[in-house]
This record gives sequence, C-alpha cells and structure tokens, in this order.
Amino acid sequence: MKNSRRSFIKKSSALGAAVSLSALPFSVLANSKVDPIKIGIIGLDTSHSPAFTKLFNAENPRPELAGFRVVAAYPYGSRDIESSFNRIPDYIKQVKEWGVEIMDSIEELLKRVDVVLIETNDGKPRLEQARKVIQARKPFFIDKPVASSFEDTKKIYQEAAAKQVPIFSASSLRYLSNAQAVRHDGKIGKVLGCDAFSPATLEAGHTDLFWYGIHGVEILFTVMGPGCESVSRVSTPDTDLVVGKWKDGRIGTFRGTRTGKHEYGGTAFGSEGNLVLGNYEGYEPLAVKIAEFFKSGNSPVDPAETLEIYAFMEAADESKRRGGESVEVGYLLGK
Repeated sequence: MKNSRRSFIKKSSALGAAVSLSALPFSVLANSKVDPIKIGIIGLDTSHSPAFTKLFNAENPRPELAGFRVVAAYPYGSRDIESSFNRIPDYIKQVKEWGVEIMDSIEELLKRVDVVLIETNDGKPRLEQARKVIQARKPFFIDKPVASSFEDTKKIYQEAAAKQVPIFSASSLRYLSNAQAVRHDGKIGKVLGCDAFSPATLEAGHTDLFWYGIHGVEILFTVMGPGCESVSRVSTPDTDLVVGKWKDGRIGTFRGTRTGKHEYGGTAFGSEGNLVLGNYEGYEPLAVKIAEFFKSGNSPVDPAETLEIYAFMEAADESKRRGGESVEVGYLLGK
C-alpha cells in the first residue's frame, strides 16, 4: 500500500511537467485566428453549464475568452438526484439557443471537440466520465466536486497523469479578488490564519463537504496554501466547524452552514493586518482561468493542492465519525 501511494504522489508531483508536453497541439491551436477551440460540455444538470456557455459563446466576449466556442453538450448528468436532473430540459433549451448541439453520448461528443468541461453536478459518475475523456486525450476542466469520494478523486488525477492529459479543477470561489491578492500579492503580509465560510448542504453518496462545502474549503486553501497537517470537526444538523492545523503551526477554519442565508466569504489574518475576503464574484474569473488552462495545458492550481483540499474534506468526515477527534491528513496522501 505504501509503495502504491508513493508512486501516486510521484505521478501527481510530475503532472505539471507532463501535461505541458501533451498540451503543445492545443497551444498551437489557440494561436489560430481562423478556427476557435471547440469546447464540449458533459452534464447539463448544473447552472454552471449555461453560465459558461454564455461567457464563451457571447457575441463580444471579454478578450481572455475570445477564440473559444462551446459546440456540443451531453446532458447527463445526474439520473438520481432530483434537484439536478429536473434542470436538464431547461438547460438543454438554454444552450441550444447559444448554438450548442446536443449529443447522445460522451463518445460522440469527444469526436467533435478539442477540450472538455465536465460539469455533471453528481460526483458519482465522474470517474467513469473522466476516464472516457482521458482515453480520448482531451484536456479537461472538471468542476466541483471532482468526484463523490477521495478515492475516485485520486484515481482521476492519477490516471490523467499517467496518460499526460491536462486536468484542472477549482471552485469559482478561489477567484475572489481579495483571496487572490492575499495569496499572490502579499496584501496583508505573511498569512497567519483564515476563517472561511460557505453553505454546506449534504447529498447522499458524497463525502459530506464535497457537495457544497468545497466552496468555503477552497477559499480557505486559497488563502492558507497547502500544508494542512490535521483536521478536527464539530458537526450538528445545521452547522459544521472544521479546524485545520498547518505544519507551520497556523490555524485555519471552515464554517459550513445548512440554515440561514447562503453566503460565501471569510477573513484572512496577516502580519500587516486582517482582511474581509468579500462576496462571490460570479463565474467569469474562473472562466478566464479555464481559458488560460486550455491554451497552455498548465493547471492554474497545483494538482497536489487540489488533492490536499479533498483529503482535508475526507479527513473531516473521518473526524466526524470519531466524534471530533483530530485526524491526520497525510495518511490519505500517502505521506
């Protein structure tokens, strides 16, 4: 077991270097002034699908999104989560109005496109869907949650690395302006800690925080960076409070809510002051990063950090099962 985990970590660490090789044809294609890069969407059971379609297919998109077009979509998608599959007919109608052709299978879609957005709201079929995309060697953005479990998430990244297929995943909440300024511009000096929050509604068949808590957890990691050592969780029917201890002694917390108004945000604490992280800023900042990824083949977020985010949430589930005990994150990552 330890040897297989070490092998996986080595593959994950090498992913950034590997994907740049397979991305070369797409970099060339991105420079074409004639044909747009053709995007295919898997899953029309989430509002993200029509939102991204409108951004990329707009008559006058912002410059960073020019040169792309969503041309095909496969609607499914969840088949057993009512709140998801009930949306599919309306979202089919919406994307067709933007010139998108509806496909009967993922295989047909993959023949028509250069790159893929996996948008299925339900994490359970994600591994099967991702494997088809990887087999076709198409660079892909995989929306939250990457999968319904940490094991499936790990397999997707492992198999993409093995085939040298570029992969990128992030919540749109990563791109809050203040969170980015804290992480990359030193806005508050050295980051000393962070308290982040978001809705954390649950869905059967998914690790608890994967379904919606991912948004707030990604805010937390955007500010703190990787390096979380252990996690403990207090959970009630209405609220989760997850406390992470980083290797350098810093503390970061995530509060997930299931009642009250659904909002997103947090506070970052730094050596030069504290900063409220602000409100949700829409899908456009993430779409810009997706466009950059499709052009370069390089994920804006280190795959190792994405895996640590999902390990953090999986460890929070284990802490809940143990009545709030502290759980090491490293054992999930093979460290």
